[in-house]
Amino acid sequence: MSAVIASLARQRPAVYVARNRDTDTVAQGQMDIESWMRGIRGNVDAILERFFESKCEEASRLSSHAIELVTEVRDLTMRGGKRLRPIVTAAAYRAASGATDLGPTFEVGAALELLQTYLLIHDDWMDEDNERRGGPAVHYAFQQKHGHDHLGASLGILAGDLASTFGWELLLSGSFPANRRDEGLALFVRIQKEVFAGQQLDLMTDHDVERMHDLKTGSYTTRGPAELGGILADADEAGMQSLRRWAAPLGVAFQLKDDLLGTFGNAQQTGKPGDDLRHGKHNAVVAAFGQLAPSAADRTVLESVWGHADAADEDVLAATEVLSAARRKVGTRLGFLADEARGVLEASPFDHEAKQILQEVTRQLTDRGT
Repeated sequence: MSAVIASLARQRPAVYVARNRDTDTVAQGQMDIESWMRGIRGNVDAILERFFESKCEEASRLSSHAIELVTEVRDLTMRGGKRLRPIVTAAAYRAASGATDLGPTFEVGAALELLQTYLLIHDDWMDEDNERRGGPAVHYAFQQKHGHDHLGASLGILAGDLASTFGWELLLSGSFPANRRDEGLALFVRIQKEVFAGQQLDLMTDHDVERMHDLKTGSYTTRGPAELGGILADADEAGMQSLRRWAAPLGVAFQLKDDLLGTFGNAQQTGKPGDDLRHGKHNAVVAAFGQLAPSAADRTVLESVWGHADAADEDVLAATEVLSAARRKVGTRLGFLADEARGVLEASPFDHEAKQILQEVTRQLTDRGT
């Protein structure tokens, strides 16, 4: 752990469906953005439900076991999730096109949800996490069902691979403008390559945390979805640049928020407070702690819980107290990045309602109370 802290201290400070009426509330002048977002979630969920129904039927014709993989992918995908990526895609599309019919974004949004399912399944297996979204992680569910760790892990990997394939299947029937279809598909490839590079950094002990967050999280949470929305809208270069400049700081800020919640947050939002410490995660809070030249005594307090899954609650509480300065540093950085994203929107060419939507998306992604 001491070596880790020392190294961190060196770092730089969608089948097309008819539009849901909820997605039209902005056009009606009501600016009920929460209803607008619910409409996106409802449409994306409807696409996913129909898609999984067809995949279950298809799997039943392949073998008596194939449906088991589909069922686990379906259950994780449909078990919670805020559908943030479809919302970012739809908000970017609305801003770049001015259109109120968001139908062309729903299938691509569903593909992004399946990409996330794929990444979560593999991430849980790599991190040896047994819980996800209030239920068992996919590899762990298979281990429990079959009573064999290696078989369960192998089936979990296959389920993740299948989720990736499903994502591509939906994306390939997305509503891209004919002249930009190849651009959209190439972007989906780039998103995945960046996530893989970010995941590799996450597995290492000596890495730039913000760079890792940008690659592993920002690529498929904000930057990629925003660009996909722009491509679906056939946005010009000025519109694309505004979306990119908005999404880049937002993705890092979103993950900094997650790091803070994972270290200090409440059990309702993030599981047990201190989960990131118990799991030994090299998050932004631990990085900031290393950069602040902590005392030997404070290092000892942190090292007593970092990477110890069975650390006592009182020891975790003591560790969070020695991390208070790091908490302030990360919070300040989060606020700076959120303000940067807001500033981009104010200077953007988008209409007033589009800016309001994007500002609310910014708030939800960066507000530690959401």
